[in-house]
Amino acid sequence: MTRNLKTLTMLASAVLLTATLTGCGEDAKPEPAAKTAQAQTQDLLETIKSRGSITIAMEGTWSPWTYHDKDGKLTGFDVAIGERIAQKIGVKAQFVEGKWDGLLAGLDAGRYDLMINGVGITKERSQAYSFSDPYAYDRVAVIVNDDRADIKTMQDLKGKTTANTISSTYALAAEEAGAKVIGVDDLNQTFELLRSRRIDATLNSEVTYLDYTCLLYTSKSRAMFGFRVNIYGIRRKTV
Repeated sequence: MTRNLKTLTMLASAVLLTATLTGCGEDAKPEPAAKTAQAQTQDLLETIKSRGSITIAMEGTWSPWTYHDKDGKLTGFDVAIGERIAQKIGVKAQFVEGKWDGLLAGLDAGRYDLMINGVGITKERSQAYSFSDPYAYDRVAVIVNDDRADIKTMQDLKGKTTANTISSTYALAAEEAGAKVIGVDDLNQTFELLRSRRIDATLNSEVTYLDYTCLLYTSKSRAMFGFRVNIYGIRRKTV
C-alpha cells in the first residue's frame, strides 16, 4: 500500500527562496577582479553567439522544474527558462542532463555555459559564481510520512535520518538541524527511501512536493506551512 506523505514547509524570517540565473564573477573580489570577471562574461557571451548555441545543464528528474513528459521529451519550468534565454540571445538551446554532483563538476570544468536546476545561492557559491536576478520563488518543505507526528519543525530533525544529494543546500539545512544525511542521486530515489521508511524525512521544494503528491498520492497528503526557506538559482561557471 502506498503511504501518504506530509510536509512541513519551513519559513525563516524574511528570507525568501529564489531561483536565479548565474554568470561569471566573484562579488567579494576587488574592483579590478570584478572588471576582469565582467570581461570574461562578455567573452563567453560572444563565444556563445559565435557558436550559435548555449549549453545548459540540468538533472531532468526534478518535476516540475526539469523532467521528461509521457513522450520522453525534456520539459519543465527551467527548460522553458533556458529556451527563453537562448531565444533572447539568438542561439539554440542545447540541454545536457546528469546527476547533481556531476553537473556541478561539469560546470567547473567548463563543459556547460549555464546550469538551470534550482541551485541554492549560498555565501560560498557566490564567491565562485555570479547569480542572476530571481526568476521564481519557492519554499523548502520538510517531507515525512503522514503518520510521523514526531516531526513538526526543523528542530525535530535532530537525531533523525534524511536523504538528499550531498552537495545540495537541502542536505546542508538538514545537517544544520542535526540530522544524519544519506546521499542520493535524484528525487525518485529519495521518495523511495521515504516510502519504505528507510529515512525519517527529506527536504525539498514545496512545489516539487505538491507536484509529486498530485501524481502519486491521495487527498490525505497535505502541506503544512512552517518555519524555514532556502534559496534557488541557475548558475554558470566562473572563468
